[in-house]
Amino acid sequence: MLKDTPEEWRVTATATPFTGKKTSVRTDEVVMPDGTVSTRDYQVHPGSVAVLALDEEDRVLVLRQYRHPVRHKLWEIPAGLLDIPGENPLHAARRELYEEAHVKADDWRVLTDVYTTPGGCDEAVRIFLARGVAEAEGERFEVAEEEADMELARVPLADLVRGALAGDLHNNCLVVGVLALHAALTGEGLDALRPAESPWPARPFTA
Repeated sequence: MLKDTPEEWRVTATATPFTGKKTSVRTDEVVMPDGTVSTRDYQVHPGSVAVLALDEEDRVLVLRQYRHPVRHKLWEIPAGLLDIPGENPLHAARRELYEEAHVKADDWRVLTDVYTTPGGCDEAVRIFLARGVAEAEGERFEVAEEEADMELARVPLADLVRGALAGDLHNNCLVVGVLALHAALTGEGLDALRPAESPWPARPFTA
């Protein structure tokens, strides 16, 4: 069975030429297998969680949000940064689902783990499957900036799969999430998915 394995090539020098609010850019001098040294610039990212919330009618909760770097409004699934080092990703996922969609869920599984752009960024994302969804109690979380313009919808899973394959939907977590869910449903079933508290070596956490 194929499996990614951890490995770290020797770094002879490193610098951080830019530090932003949430991420930074790092420049490493890396020793290649032939002994030469090459420069690698990449974004240092705290990591993220995303939630594919599936209701009893096999509809997925999605939101539409403006993304300035790509100059698009994208349909996405709820997601957010792991702002606190060592934060339990399930706790963060519950928070994001509440804040972005005012929804709670009573059944959580790990759908899949991915590195979004490993050639230029160390971001790791854990995508959860949430079922048994219901409206959350209390007042809605007050959104701001791009989130103030968000649209929410519940879309049949089959429509999202078709949209991803047709090139109409582009958000990484949405595309990976809906295709992974489709694969799970047509394969070994949702009960075969990993428990929500499964270890995540890319972003170790405490229970």
